[in-house]
Amino acid sequence: MSISQQLFEKAKTLIPGGVNSPVRAFRAVGGNPIFIKSAKGPYIYDEDGKQYIELINSWGPMILGHAFEPVEEAVREAIQHSFSFGAPTRKEVEMAELIVDMVPSIEKVRMVNSGTEATMAAIRVARGFTGRDKLIKFEGCYHGHGDSFLIAAGSGAVTMGVPDSPGVTKATAHDTLTAPYNDLRAVEKLIENNHNQIAAIILEPVVGNMGCVLPEPGFLEGLRDLCDQNDILLIFDEVMTGFRLAKGGAQERFRIRPDLTTMGKIIGGGMPVGAYGGRKEIMDMVSPAGPVYQAGTLSGNPIAMSAGLAMLRYLNEHPEVYTRLEATGERLTTGFQASLQKLGLNYTINHLGSMYTLFMTENPVINFTDAKSCDLTLFGSYFQAMLKRGVYLAPSQFESLFLSVALTDELVDQVIQANEESLAEVLQTR
Repeated sequence: MSISQQLFEKAKTLIPGGVNSPVRAFRAVGGNPIFIKSAKGPYIYDEDGKQYIELINSWGPMILGHAFEPVEEAVREAIQHSFSFGAPTRKEVEMAELIVDMVPSIEKVRMVNSGTEATMAAIRVARGFTGRDKLIKFEGCYHGHGDSFLIAAGSGAVTMGVPDSPGVTKATAHDTLTAPYNDLRAVEKLIENNHNQIAAIILEPVVGNMGCVLPEPGFLEGLRDLCDQNDILLIFDEVMTGFRLAKGGAQERFRIRPDLTTMGKIIGGGMPVGAYGGRKEIMDMVSPAGPVYQAGTLSGNPIAMSAGLAMLRYLNEHPEVYTRLEATGERLTTGFQASLQKLGLNYTINHLGSMYTLFMTENPVINFTDAKSCDLTLFGSYFQAMLKRGVYLAPSQFESLFLSVALTDELVDQVIQANEESLAEVLQTR
């Protein structure tokens, strides 16, 4: 029995399902999870000493590769002064200044401890600012495990949501409306049927949580127009896309200015952190400047701020990072397309910059219904075949993959070869 398997068996007796986040249990792909011991650059290493090329990068933040030296050095320097104060520090101010400088729509920002905290707070602020209760979210967009977000669509896009998890009340579901991603008409109907009741529309501008799904031309612009016409706040959840698709995130890339933005992961260099920010008049609703309460002892933690400052300063000062990420993403997906053609397959690859997903379906994927049409059994076999060849993917079809600048052209070519071999293997066994 491997060390990872031993650890998993013990973990199941101590932790619900043996993991601290559900996707880690490998239930969507079969087999047992791998327990990670360390990581460096483009590689991770498990407890059994096996090395893997890493294409998750802690779900996005390790854009410069694992254990990037300037970030490590910043953490080593910071811990000499203690780990937490529960009081203001210089680095919180420096981080806020840097975020405001880099993200086009943000005039003021509040630090929190996770992306979930950020989205929960952003919705509360939106409701406080507008005096309205309802929000619109999109099927397949994940905004953390806050009650307001664990809602699935009912019988159609214009119906009220129903709870998608026990413990979420019907009252909460009543205030959450859902629409298919990329469907402007569905959003228009929701607004028409809930006139002057909707506080905010929240979405991932590029979705990472049904796989990588891109906005159709005009979709983001249409949402911005609908929000302007109906006094609704537009919230971009850039926990995954922020500082990855461009220095200023997806909003810079698509030239759309949301009213509020949520961020996470990368602004702590991969350490537990989050933030939300936006227009001054909205953010001034937050306590102690205004009446909307939100607090946290560890918010703006000095170690996380130090790591995040090192990360963001590097990205801000080295635009070639984004040039490299674009080239890496293009090389990988072009290679995948060539392999699919060689094997006589027509599976869908969605790709933007350093985010991509290979969907096990021949149909275009522009929303959650499309994504759910994938052959999940085939994906599970493909995942295991790639793992056997030393390539570590997200253990779910419904997750984007994230590339880093630590991936050399040689490593990308290895991944392309592993992909071709894995697809050929699983198709032979079907």
